[in-house]
Amino acid sequence: MLVKTCPEHGTTRTLVWRGPPDLEEWREGAGDVGVAGPHCPTLCGPCPDHRQSTCCLLLEVTARCDLGCPVCFAESGSAGEADPSLEEIDGWFAHVAAEAPACNLQLSGGEPTLRGDLPEILALGRRRGLSFFQLNTNGLRLAREPEYAARLAEAGLATVFLQFDSVDESPYRALRGADLLADKLAAVEACAAAGLGVVLVPTLVPGVNVDQIGAIVDFAVAHLPAVRGVHLQPISYFGRWSREPHGDAGPRITLPEVLRAVVEQTDGRLPLRGFRPAACEHPVCSFHGEFYAAPDGRIVPLRDRPDITVTTGPDRAQAAEKARRTAARWASASPASRCCCTAARSRAEEAGAGSGTTPADAGASAQDRWDRALDDLRGRTFSVTAMAFQDAWNVDLERLRMCCLHVLTRDLRRVPFCAYNLTAADGRHLGGRWSGRAARTAFTMTRVRV
Repeated sequence: MLVKTCPEHGTTRTLVWRGPPDLEEWREGAGDVGVAGPHCPTLCGPCPDHRQSTCCLLLEVTARCDLGCPVCFAESGSAGEADPSLEEIDGWFAHVAAEAPACNLQLSGGEPTLRGDLPEILALGRRRGLSFFQLNTNGLRLAREPEYAARLAEAGLATVFLQFDSVDESPYRALRGADLLADKLAAVEACAAAGLGVVLVPTLVPGVNVDQIGAIVDFAVAHLPAVRGVHLQPISYFGRWSREPHGDAGPRITLPEVLRAVVEQTDGRLPLRGFRPAACEHPVCSFHGEFYAAPDGRIVPLRDRPDITVTTGPDRAQAAEKARRTAARWASASPASRCCCTAARSRAEEAGAGSGTTPADAGASAQDRWDRALDDLRGRTFSVTAMAFQDAWNVDLERLRMCCLHVLTRDLRRVPFCAYNLTAADGRHLGGRWSGRAARTAFTMTRVRV
């Protein structure tokens, strides 16, 4: 439990971890994550006390949306503000190129595809020397407009983060307010045809779609190599869904419960030993697993559980850079981003990747055969990841201090994602989204094992 004591509001407690795996065991190898400094979180941008550099940076190119999802962290469509101009966005790109040139960029909103100039935005970023672009989207325009995905790919898009809550229709009605399954399937097909990598992004709500995790993973494996992985997001109570979790147990689903659901719903084909905390974030924030789908149907972890480390302090830039490269490698559909990791290669070779000789191999050089084997390896690899966002009840300054997922504000600050979107129970924005500064709440925090 996370227990907070505020001199004005008293003591509250909320669930943050329901193992196994045991929290201390999971955190082992993470090093000293430290406590928040005097600047946290009032000077996010990042502040002098921040422990990580930026791995992924979100750019909100519009607040508009063509859906009114009951569950929406961005509360899209409610602000009524005008879209930033191309000139302003080009200024963002110039700032990023100077301050964080190595980070992955995610175009987000709102629904970014409502802009008619999204290909031009991508081209602006490419001209500024920025190389890896993701699109955070509900997929409706990709599904309904022929050749739109191809236009985005030609402009420089690498990956689509596709809202994808289920392989059945009913969860879409509950979470998105509409029957959308046909659009989701069509969006995946359009991205595949355009050569865009797809990461399926389900919002997990207990009683709605947690039982769909295994089916979503199966769908991803069946649609390799276009689908590069699944990124699970357990429900957090902010944005349009800023209601208070009920009681200590409540409807909250914690990171280890999601992890166990992955293992159980895949009948152990994705074993617990294949997952670990992410390299540059707080260990309570996320998990990450990389796998190879062998031709005989087996799924092989590319790394085993003992290989875990969370890097802070002097090596934080290297940790964020490693995380950025990993995300780019696994999410992109381009064969040019070949996996050349020795450990991954050896694990896949054990499973039979690239074995045997094809007619094309007979007259090929050893290098060509090896390149072809690597392409086959990469086409059969995928990731399963999860990120537990923070809300007003479980926000933890230690976690914010370790965040490497940031949002670029219109006054050019890089604010940790959860601080940026933080809302109170009555829907008021507490973080950097509207106020231009993060609000500090005086509290002390104690973790209580129950």
